[in-house]
Amino acid sequence: MDIDIKKYGMIYAVATPIGNLADISLRALEVLRTVDFIACEDTRNTLKLLNHYNIHKPLTSYHKYNRIKKAYDIIKEVKKGKYAAFVTDAGMPAVSDPGEDLIRIAAQEKVAVSIIPGPSACLSALALSTFKTGNFVFEGFIPSEKKDRIKVFERLKTEERTIIIYEAPHRLLKTLNVLKDIFGENRRINLVRELTKKHEETLLTNFKDIISDCENGNYIPRGEYVLVIEGRPEEEVIAERSLQWERIDIALHVKMYEDSGMDRKTAIKQAAKDRGISKREVYNNLLK
Repeated sequence: MDIDIKKYGMIYAVATPIGNLADISLRALEVLRTVDFIACEDTRNTLKLLNHYNIHKPLTSYHKYNRIKKAYDIIKEVKKGKYAAFVTDAGMPAVSDPGEDLIRIAAQEKVAVSIIPGPSACLSALALSTFKTGNFVFEGFIPSEKKDRIKVFERLKTEERTIIIYEAPHRLLKTLNVLKDIFGENRRINLVRELTKKHEETLLTNFKDIISDCENGNYIPRGEYVLVIEGRPEEEVIAERSLQWERIDIALHVKMYEDSGMDRKTAIKQAAKDRGISKREVYNNLLK
C-alpha cells in the first residue's frame, strides 16, 4: 500500500485502560496530548480518562451506529493534514469494536494508521485462566438470541484450544446453561470479572457447579465478564478417535498408512497413537 505520510496526517489506534486508569502507557498519553482530535465510542467515558490526566482535546463520537459515515469524516480531516486518535471505551481498539471498520476504510483510502498497544481484557483473562495459552480462540461478544448462541457454541463444541468470550452479568446464567448443554456439565471454565479494578475476581469452576451456585444465590453475577473455557480435554478427543478407529481392522489401519507412503514402523506407531494402544499391541495383532 502506497501511503504518502507527508501529504496526509495520521490516525493512531490508542489502547486505553480496562479498569485501572494507571495502566495507560506513557506513549498513549503523549499521543492523546498531541493529536488534533480524538474519536471515541462514548465521549463520557473518554472524558473521565482525559480529565484524569489533564488532557483537553476535541472529541467526536465514533460508535457502531455511525461507524461507516464517521470513518469517512475522520479520514477527510486526516487527508487535510490533521492527526487523529481513536479509542474504545476500554482496552485495545478495533478488537470487537467499530474501530476495525475505521482501519479497513483508512487502508482503502491510503491513510496511515499506527497502533499504540496496551491493556487487553482478552489476553489478561487468558493469562489468569490456568488453561493452555499457546493457542486460543477469541469469540468476543456472543449474539443475544439463544438460537444464534447455540450455533456459535455448536461450532466450538469440538474446539481443542482455549475459548474466550465476553458476557454481560444479566445474561451470564442463560449463557452458562446453553454452554453446559453443549459442552457438558464438567467442562472447566474460569470466570474473570472486573479486571484491574478493586473487585477483580477469577473463579475456576465447571458449568455444573457455577450454575448451581447462581441458581441457589451463592453466586451473584456482577460486572463485565470474560469467560475463559477450557478446550476439549485431550483424553476425550483420544477416546473418540479410538472409538472411530475400532471399527477398522488393525491390519487395514496399518496398511492405510503404508499405502500413503509411510514405512511399516512409522505406520504401526501412528496406528497405535490413533487407537490409544501400545505399538506392541498393534505389532502382536499383525503377527496373528
